[in-house]
Amino acid sequence: MKRTITLSILCLLLASAKAQDEQVHGQSSTYEYPTDSLVLEKLNQWRDLKFGVIFHWGLYAVPGIVESWALCSEDVDWISRYGHTNYQEFKDWYWNGLSKKFNPVQFDPSQWAEATKQAGIKYVVFTTKHHDGFCMFNTKQTDFSIAKGIFKDHPQADIAKYVFEAFRKEGFMTGAYFSKPDWHNQDYWWDYFATANRNVNYKISRHPEKWEAFKTFTYNQIEELMTGYGQLDILWLDGGWVSPRNNQDIDMPKIAAMAREKQPGILVVDRTIHGKYENYQTPEQTIPETQLPYPWESCVTLTTDWGWVKNAHYKSPNRIITMLMEVAAKGGNLLLGVGPTAGGLIEQPAVERLQKIGEWLRSNGKAIYNTRITPHYHSGNVWFTADKNGKTVYALHALPEGEKVPDTIEWEGNIPDGKVKLLASGQNVKHISKEGKVTVYLPKKYIGTEEPLAFQFNIKK
Repeated sequence: MKRTITLSILCLLLASAKAQDEQVHGQSSTYEYPTDSLVLEKLNQWRDLKFGVIFHWGLYAVPGIVESWALCSEDVDWISRYGHTNYQEFKDWYWNGLSKKFNPVQFDPSQWAEATKQAGIKYVVFTTKHHDGFCMFNTKQTDFSIAKGIFKDHPQADIAKYVFEAFRKEGFMTGAYFSKPDWHNQDYWWDYFATANRNVNYKISRHPEKWEAFKTFTYNQIEELMTGYGQLDILWLDGGWVSPRNNQDIDMPKIAAMAREKQPGILVVDRTIHGKYENYQTPEQTIPETQLPYPWESCVTLTTDWGWVKNAHYKSPNRIITMLMEVAAKGGNLLLGVGPTAGGLIEQPAVERLQKIGEWLRSNGKAIYNTRITPHYHSGNVWFTADKNGKTVYALHALPEGEKVPDTIEWEGNIPDGKVKLLASGQNVKHISKEGKVTVYLPKKYIGTEEPLAFQFNIKK
C-alpha cells in the first residue's frame, strides 16, 4: 500500500527543499521543481542517499573498448585503435561479431549488489540500452538483445530483471538508464545514408514516417521497462541531442506521463534538457565549482572509462572519498561508474576499492548521508556538511593524495559551540578557536596515517 502525503506535508517538503537550496544561491533559472507530491517525496529520499553506482555493460565489454562511441564517426581514432580498414567493416564487426561473442556465463548480480552494498552505496542505475542499441533486457521491439542471442538459454538471460531484483533485495533504490538515440535502429541511423555524426542521419522533415516509427519504438521499449521489471525509482535518459531543441522531438510529455502512470513517483532524468523532465541534473566526470541551488548528481568513473577496459587505471579509495566529501558539501550526490567484465563480474581491483570506501563510510557516513548544505562549506582541505536541523555541522578533512594525517587540522569559520567529536572513534578531541580559526589536535593513533577524518560539533544558531 502506498503511503499518502497530505497537502500540508507536501508544502512543507517543497518549502524546505527550496529554502535549503536558496539559502546560498537564490532562485535557479535552469531547474524546475516537480509539483507531483510522489515525485517530490522520492526526490527528497534520493537526496538523502548521497552515493550511487551506475553500471555500463554491453557489447563493448567483450573487447574492452569505449562504450558505443567507437561506432560514431565523431570518434576519429577507431581505425588506429581497433585495426579495421574501413568504417563499415568496423560497424559489422561491432554489431554482428560482438553480439555472437557476448556470453556472460559468470553473471552474478548478487556479487554486484554485495560489493556495492559493502561500499556504502545506496542506489543503482543500470544501463538497459546504450547508444549502440544493444538491449540488456528482453525487449519485444528488436532481436538485438542479450536475451535473443547466444545467452538466450541462460536462466538469467533477461539481465536487467535480475540486476534490479538483486539490488532491491539489498534495499537499494533502483534506476534504469536508457539511451534515447539508437544507432542500430534503421529509423534512427538509416543505412541508406552515411552516419555523419551522433544524430539521426536523415532529414526528419522529408521522412516523417521514419521518425514517427522511431518515436513509437522508443516509447514501447520504455513502457516495457516500466511494466515488466518491478518497481523502478529512476528513469535515467541519456543522449541529450535527441530533443526538440535539436529538432529531434521524442515526445517526452507522453513518455513521462506513461512512466508515472506505471511507476507513480518515478524520477525522470532527461539529461541536459533543463525543465520539468530533468528532476535532477547530472554533471559528467566533473564536480561543480560551487554549491548548486537544485538537486544534482556528479557522474564519475572508478577508472577512466564507464565500461570495463583492459589494464584500467583505477582511482584510489581516498580519491573517491574526497570526491564524496566535496559533492556532499556542495549539495549533490555522487554516482560512481563501475564496468563489469564481459564474463559478468566486478573485477577484484574494483571490489577492493569499494571495500575500502565502505570501511570509511561505516565510521564516517553520518557526515555524508542525510545531510544538507551549510552556507560556509569549504576551508582549505576541509569540507562542511550539516544535519537537517542546521545546528549540527560535520567537518570532513580531505586528505590530499600521497599525504599523511598531520598532528593538527585547521579551518576557518563554523566555530564549534562546545565539544568536537571525532566520528571514527566517537571520542572528543581537543580544539581551540581563536580569531575565527579552529585548530583541532588529533590523537596520536591517527597522526601519520592515510585515513581521511571527519568531525561532529554544534554551532550557534
